[in-house]
Amino acid sequence: MDSSVIQKINDLLIEEFEVAPETITPDASLKETLDLDSLDYIDLIAITEANFGCKVKPEDFNNIVTFSDFYNYIDAHVKVKAVI
Repeated sequence: MDSSVIQKINDLLIEEFEVAPETITPDASLKETLDLDSLDYIDLIAITEANFGCKVKPEDFNNIVTFSDFYNYIDAHVKVKAVI
């Protein structure tokens, strides 16, 4: 996966969920690090769809545990969209 895509994902998450950049590592728990509740998952889906052009099914998040899982999900589902 392109490191610029990972950086864009991280930047969006840091801004939206107000977390310290050093807490986002590939093996860290997405839910615990971002302190996600059910409404936050809706925000995360909206952010993903708006920024990466992919439709996200809420049930897909059952299989996304770590940031690495999230990166791979976006990489697998993203429509061709330039990352500038």
